[in-house]
Amino acid sequence: MTAERAPEAQRRAWAGLWVLAAALAMIVLDGTIVGVALPAIITDLHLDLTDAQWVNSLYSVVFAALLLTAGRLGDRWGRRRLLLAGVTVFVLGSMLAASAGDAAALLSARALQGVGGAMVLPSTLSTVNATFRGRDRAAAFGIWGAVMSGAAALGPLLGGFLTQVSNWPLVFWINVPIGLAVAVATMLLVDETRGTKAAGIGVDVPGPLLSAAGLALIVFGLIESSSLGWWTPTGSPALFGPAWPAAAPVSPVPVALAVGVVLLAAFLVVESRRQRSGRTTVLDLRLFTLPTFSFGNTTALLVAVGEFALLFVLPLFLVTSLGLSMLSAGLVLASMATGAFLSGAVARHLAARFGPTRVVVLGLALEVVGATAAALVTTASGPGWAVAAALLPYGLGLGLASAQLTSTTLRDVPPSQSGTGSATQSTVRQLGAALGSAVAGTTLAAALTTHQTPTALADPTAFPAASASALWVAVAILAIATLTAWALDHTSRRQPETAPQITPPAIQEKSCSPQPS
Repeated sequence: MTAERAPEAQRRAWAGLWVLAAALAMIVLDGTIVGVALPAIITDLHLDLTDAQWVNSLYSVVFAALLLTAGRLGDRWGRRRLLLAGVTVFVLGSMLAASAGDAAALLSARALQGVGGAMVLPSTLSTVNATFRGRDRAAAFGIWGAVMSGAAALGPLLGGFLTQVSNWPLVFWINVPIGLAVAVATMLLVDETRGTKAAGIGVDVPGPLLSAAGLALIVFGLIESSSLGWWTPTGSPALFGPAWPAAAPVSPVPVALAVGVVLLAAFLVVESRRQRSGRTTVLDLRLFTLPTFSFGNTTALLVAVGEFALLFVLPLFLVTSLGLSMLSAGLVLASMATGAFLSGAVARHLAARFGPTRVVVLGLALEVVGATAAALVTTASGPGWAVAAALLPYGLGLGLASAQLTSTTLRDVPPSQSGTGSATQSTVRQLGAALGSAVAGTTLAAALTTHQTPTALADPTAFPAASASALWVAVAILAIATLTAWALDHTSRRQPETAPQITPPAIQEKSCSPQPS
């Protein structure tokens, strides 16, 4: 880039950032917009609690399972190209979800949306990480993080509004015009970036297969535990054709959990061996030698579990227990968005003065306060306005912590490994989202005396106490996340921002001028 073209290139980079933010907002909204519409979906498609968990979790499971592969593909084949492909797949999945007439069709469409989302998210994050440096990088991540936290918090309000004025399919149809606009703007304003060539030889086939299967089995075990039994089988369920014997000594749940853990352990072993032998890997394990990357991802996982547990429980509580309309429930949950937008506007300035990791600790402490207040209000089956008041500090914490946690986690990742590092961080968040819905649903099912029919969800006596139980689990998880954030703060302050470089010599960052996709 010549010096005289630098101002023009800078303007283009910032314009491209807003396009990336729009793509990010679309897929993040889809992760939370469905929550308020879920009671209507349950009634319309005759879902039980297990089906409802899958509507929320399947999107995140597929998303998480494919993110590492998508991040590596973006590094090798071009992040803008992958972004365009992902938006196309996501829009197609949204159209199929809006047209679904039964649970199977809806879940298949949600899985396709997850495929598209897995291509979009690392493309946006890695492009930001590779394009912006220095002070511009802090501002860019501030915008990116504010959009992510704001969209996640705004999703319930938008979902309630769209469901109220029309019906639940509109929460999926809304993605179509947004996706088309993002695709056109991407071709016009986003430059291509990629790494020249991944270090190593061959293609990592076993890595993605092992990680995807391991994650899927663990989430399957958590979600299906209420219907299949934690240890002994409850009936003779059919699993992909064959029926699990009712007289079997154990149910499919512990088997799935155990096999999932073994597959994830095998994934780490395989990736380590491939890396030592000079072959390509879908996950560069050397990134975890960076303390900020390790502590940051641990914190992000716990935060996502707590956040999505809360977002799964509260819409059901507000609609079924308090009898609020979809729009009213969305307005209650919008207090999170209000808090996130208010604190997101000042988070960057606080980070510049006190350090980003201290802002993360403060934000998570506020999330714990808000989640605790929500659990107390839910226990007493308090009014909707009391839930909204409880969620305001939670939203303030969300806005403070989100962008600064992402920026700190990726601070020491070399630009040439932006795709892999960003995909790993995004995988952790999506895994947390899937686990959060699964844990919340499992806790609800355990606390309810009957939970296999939609009418049980509306039990006015059992559901508030069950909701509170799930929220207390979220509080505990967020409290642990605050402790890991404190460890991240301690580690980050001991380690200078000139990070140990782990970039292989064969990898260089390459930025290309716009070209046809």
